[in-house]
Amino acid sequence: VQLQASGGGLVQAGGSLRLSCAASTTLFNFNGMGWYRQAPGKQREPVANIYIGGSTAYADSVKGRFTISRDNAKNTVALQMDSLKPEDTGVYYCKALAADFVYWGQGTQVTVSS
Repeated sequence: VQLQASGGGLVQAGGSLRLSCAASTTLFNFNGMGWYRQAPGKQREPVANIYIGGSTAYADSVKGRFTISRDNAKNTVALQMDSLKPEDTGVYYCKALAADFVYWGQGTQVTVSS
């Protein structure tokens, strides 16, 4: 299984970015998928998750600003990030949770300037 993340970049505070994670297999192989991020000097933390039934969960820090969605036909999961803040800066990773394994994609850098 391969997860290909894309869409990172440099944006000013208040701006928007859309991340995409393309899986090499059907999303129905996973119980859930999500986005995590890691800021310099900090541990990786969950940002948003979406589960096979469509339910979602968000970190308190991004609620109301970020939206996670999935496209089962395209085997992709997207993270729409609005009203970005400098503290959203970090490397964003896509994660897929299978029954017996966790898959990680390569990170994509998001930098929010003040």
